[in-house]
Amino acid sequence: MNEVQRSKIILKILNRIYPKTPIPLKHRNKFTLLVSVLLSAQTTDVNVNKVTKNIYPKYNEPEHFVKLGRKKIEKLIKSIGIFRVKAKSVYLLSKQLIEKHNGKVPDNFEDLEKLPGVGHKTASVVMSQGFSYPAFPVDTHIHRLAQRWGLTNGKNVIQTEKDLKKLFPKKFWNKLHLQIIYYGREYCKARECYGLTCKICTTCYPNRKSPIKTKKA
Repeated sequence: MNEVQRSKIILKILNRIYPKTPIPLKHRNKFTLLVSVLLSAQTTDVNVNKVTKNIYPKYNEPEHFVKLGRKKIEKLIKSIGIFRVKAKSVYLLSKQLIEKHNGKVPDNFEDLEKLPGVGHKTASVVMSQGFSYPAFPVDTHIHRLAQRWGLTNGKNVIQTEKDLKKLFPKKFWNKLHLQIIYYGREYCKARECYGLTCKICTTCYPNRKSPIKTKKA
């Protein structure tokens, strides 16, 4: 079985299990989606949603965060990992959105990736979930699963993203990125499946006997 055949099987399984893919990060608008994605680095979506449910009813526009200032933003997000770095990014990107984009979140990769604290993966999530633009955000989680499922041998997330985009039709990218995340959390966990127990691993690799080791992104 080659990667094209595997990709078709995987798509079938994921569509059956996850016909609908709600966005896991709670948000009110494109700006709060951007902030939530930025806050989600090195923590869980659940943690981010816990914190932002008390923030977004009052603060949900760039102007609000500029008025708050870095120190107050720090206090609001203190329970999230690397909160000082994130508070600085949220403050500076809010400022930049007002100064350069009339307070609006840009709808293109180039301008998004120029915002403080926004890398390609964050920009991809915003383009995909905020603007419905075909994108395939790949984090370390998706990178690991794509290796385990034999869809890539990429040594980093950039290569893995390229490989996945070649394998799957563009119309599936936005939904598929979320389906893979949901499936990984539920069935193909890093320390439980090891490429040996879940439906995708056993279907694609019926003869696999040893745990699969994945390369770090």
